[in-house]
Amino acid sequence: MKHLPMASANATAATIAVIYIVCAISVLFFPDIAMTVARSWFHGIDISTLTLSTQTNTSSLVLGFVTATGGGWLLGYLFASFYNYFAKK
Repeated sequence: MKHLPMASANATAATIAVIYIVCAISVLFFPDIAMTVARSWFHGIDISTLTLSTQTNTSSLVLGFVTATGGGWLLGYLFASFYNYFAKK
């Protein structure tokens, strides 16, 4: 089975974009639940001293969205390229 790098990159970027939007909405509207989920993901690390900013600015959200989506695209493209390379061997 061959992976098309562009299709894999686009699918990964779209998936991360959706997850980022859901996460950003969660942090904005349900900060306590977001912190509870974050604590459960960081095994053994005490993040209770961290607080979520109640004044999240738009530029920060846009920058996070662009970099997460772009990084996801790169991840998908590299994964498909490496997969195809190793599948040939």
